[in-house]
Amino acid sequence: MKKMMNTMMDKANAMGIKAKCKMMQCKAFLSDNSGEAYLDLVIKILLCVVLGALLLAGLYALFGDLVMLTLTRRIQEMFDYAG
Repeated sequence: MKKMMNTMMDKANAMGIKAKCKMMQCKAFLSDNSGEAYLDLVIKILLCVVLGALLLAGLYALFGDLVMLTLTRRIQEMFDYAG
């Protein structure tokens, strides 16, 4: 009985050491963030440039076609004294 308990304790201890080793490997892998900030920064900058260009194109199209034409027509109607 004592021999069986000792072998079970030895196996549990070996498994504990392996688990600690795996845990340390995982911790080292997860804490390694080399190059992470540069890639995030590049993606953020590209996203901002693309969204800004789309927003600017949309506003230019809106003001160029719809708003400016309507505004010009209304101003002409407002100052048209002939009729």
